[in-house]
Amino acid sequence: MSSATAVQNKTAQVPQSVHRFALFLSGCIVLLLIAGALVTSNDAGLAVPDWPLSYGSLLPPMVGGIFYEHGHRMIATAVGILTIILAVMLARSEPRRWVRNLGWTALGLVIAQGILGGLTVKYLLPPPISTAHATLAQLFFITIVSITCFTSLWWQSDLPQLDDPGAPPLRTLASVTTAAIFIQLILGAAFRHAAFGILPHLIGAVVVFALVIFTGRAVRKRFGQIRDLRRWGILLQSLIGVQILLGVAAYWAVAKAIHEAQPSTAYIVTTVTHVLVGALTLAASVVLTLSCFRLIRGNATVAVAMDAPVSRTQGSKA
Repeated sequence: MSSATAVQNKTAQVPQSVHRFALFLSGCIVLLLIAGALVTSNDAGLAVPDWPLSYGSLLPPMVGGIFYEHGHRMIATAVGILTIILAVMLARSEPRRWVRNLGWTALGLVIAQGILGGLTVKYLLPPPISTAHATLAQLFFITIVSITCFTSLWWQSDLPQLDDPGAPPLRTLASVTTAAIFIQLILGAAFRHAAFGILPHLIGAVVVFALVIFTGRAVRKRFGQIRDLRRWGILLQSLIGVQILLGVAAYWAVAKAIHEAQPSTAYIVTTVTHVLVGALTLAASVVLTLSCFRLIRGNATVAVAMDAPVSRTQGSKA
């Protein structure tokens, strides 16, 4: 995250240690998402048949599928503890009640996520529960990403408010794109956990791709000189391009894996990376959406004035 500029002259009310901790937690959740994807890709979901212990122990032999399943549980436990710490930090130092409540919401989500994880084991990986488990992981991730944005120096600084000259409003367009990506991740999780076939996921991919391109184009045409919007638009379009390529590779790997006794390295790498980039795409869209709401007036109808101070707007943001 870049430092605040002269145009951002309001002193932040939240200690930046909170922001840095939220950023650190976001990184830990990325590791957790990778660990969860590795469990599914290695068919290790039932490698440990009991919960919350693993073979009645806190430290079972880390061999075979146990390594992935119990390793996932260990990372999840660490993330849960870190989330408790973040919620307490926000409760003690955050003056904005809605941000404090968001911290407690994140804690509730991670607890629910742990319960769903246990239910997937208890009920032998039922597709609806496994899909809900994967979906809640994404929701928890973007909640922490949002907290990271809200506690940044950039968000708490005085920023110029911009007018949106186009239609549909970029705030609305970015919100719809984020919602579509989230739904697409649900469809992907449902396919991955055998809840239904791939067709809904393929249709969703086309819709998301079109929305991301449309949104990125709107950012470039209307606010091309505003760095805090332009960079997230570029990142979002770059990630969706990579994700489409990974989706093709993952589908090829899945089709090939049907005839193999064990998951191949190509299958594991492509599917795990596909899950990870999907989560990062959602996070980039969330940050772009939040940036639009922070910088663009909601009821503006006149063109934005691209003066020098605004075009150099930079911030400290996740």
